[in-house]
Amino acid sequence: MGITAMIPDMTIGQLMNEASARWGEIWDPQSTRMTLLLLCPRKERKMMELHGDMVEHGQPVVSVFHRPRAEAHLLTEQGFDPRAASFMFVNIATADMGPWMQQLVNNEGWLRNSVELAPTPFSVGLPSQRPFEALQTLCFRHPSLPALERYFLPFPAESLPGKCFVSLPRRAAAEMARQQAEVLGVGRLDKPAPPEPEPVAPAQPSTKVEPTTPSGDTGEGPLEEET
Repeated sequence: MGITAMIPDMTIGQLMNEASARWGEIWDPQSTRMTLLLLCPRKERKMMELHGDMVEHGQPVVSVFHRPRAEAHLLTEQGFDPRAASFMFVNIATADMGPWMQQLVNNEGWLRNSVELAPTPFSVGLPSQRPFEALQTLCFRHPSLPALERYFLPFPAESLPGKCFVSLPRRAAAEMARQQAEVLGVGRLDKPAPPEPEPVAPAQPSTKVEPTTPSGDTGEGPLEEET
């Protein structure tokens, strides 16, 4: 099982670049990864955001949703209603793809096909986009949704900005949290000893002050001069 967190204003590419610093030993830079496109009914988006909580996986899984707007008519022309689905890009280690999709395919009947990720034509007039080379990727879809041959994007999937959902493997995340807690001393701070009472100065005995007489004065009156 995993632990899912949402990171706003991020892209998959940014998280990949920061992965070693963010996740330490959890992250294996040598693992082979790929980006999938998942199509689910819009009402099931919340469940898909937390899908990693119900799946065993060994590496972090990063996903982001994209909503077609000005380019939506390009999907309608393919016989696909863009309002019926949520479009989820999932960057995942290839070793984790089987467990990630197993429940959806075996229990819910999700279907698999190949889809082309293509740049949106400049004639659509998106306010911000950049060209990139079209590529083929795997697509898994809910059985209630039709197949999609081509999906249009303003940027490569790894550069789509938005809310990124990161699922960390629970055991590894718990171990990392435990190690960090040990470093920080969380949970094992000694109870501070109560401050020692300040010593009380002993009371000084009271002394009676005697009046003093001026120096050389005997108190017997003035001396008479000798004649």
